[in-house]
Amino acid sequence: MSERFCGVITPLLTPYNDDLSIAEDLYLEHASLCLSGGAHYLSPFGTTGEAPSNTSSERMGILEKLISSGAAEPGQIMPGTGLCAFEDTLTLCRHAVDLGCAAVMILPPFFYVNASDDGLYGYFSRLIHAVGLDRLRVCLYNIPQMAGIGISPDLAARLNAAFPDIVVAYKDSSGAWENTEAVIRAVPGMSVFPGAETAMARAIELGGGGCISASCNSNIVAIRRYYDMLVEGRHDKAEQMRERIGAHRSAVADGGLIPALKSFKSVQTGDRRWLNLRPPLENAKPKFSAPLERTLG
Repeated sequence: MSERFCGVITPLLTPYNDDLSIAEDLYLEHASLCLSGGAHYLSPFGTTGEAPSNTSSERMGILEKLISSGAAEPGQIMPGTGLCAFEDTLTLCRHAVDLGCAAVMILPPFFYVNASDDGLYGYFSRLIHAVGLDRLRVCLYNIPQMAGIGISPDLAARLNAAFPDIVVAYKDSSGAWENTEAVIRAVPGMSVFPGAETAMARAIELGGGGCISASCNSNIVAIRRYYDMLVEGRHDKAEQMRERIGAHRSAVADGGLIPALKSFKSVQTGDRRWLNLRPPLENAKPKFSAPLERTLG
């Protein structure tokens, strides 16, 4: 049985230069700060990282730089690898496994929104067999409001039963607590991570793994402290933090998530490059930072 994934995971923002190339210096600095602030793992190229706007070669290049620069150890990295084309997903998964990454976080193949659970099971099982490496670890990524298709509790349970040492985690960014709870109950051995720290207390109480939250980019120290209180059973202390943690998360969501976080990073660092987003998303504005600053910590 593989080691269970638990903790607080930062789905890293992707900073861009003014020519919209990846600002590698900012990326590596931010990754280091998230880890030193308490993140257990980093997840490059998820939704918060504008993953669909980055090429496969860019994604692989950044993973290599994270490791070669010393910004992160391979075992601290869980990159997003899910793309529409099977071979592209396979390439990213193999690359991550070859680098020694802790796991890969895989979206279902989006666009084909009417695909059945049987079809998705065939996709994931074929992918796992094609990677062909026992050290592969998969975190299923459920965000149906963006991908157009989700990963049901039944499908998660079926994949875990078929590949118990490989399909070991599930990120639920659906925003529906009922789904998070259903996955935890359907697959007790799987590490289930809600996509917001505000659901972490309930998830951990039922056996969930922690959280994978966009606001770990801006509030990692407080979120890690909150997680530690929950797993140590210091519920009175955790309850005292809950309201402020939730206020910050709401400020991130109200500001449009990526623009709000990038605005915060620009003000925090004094580097205006953080305001850049790749089209079709519009650049952030410095004013988006203020609500995050007021609710920090």
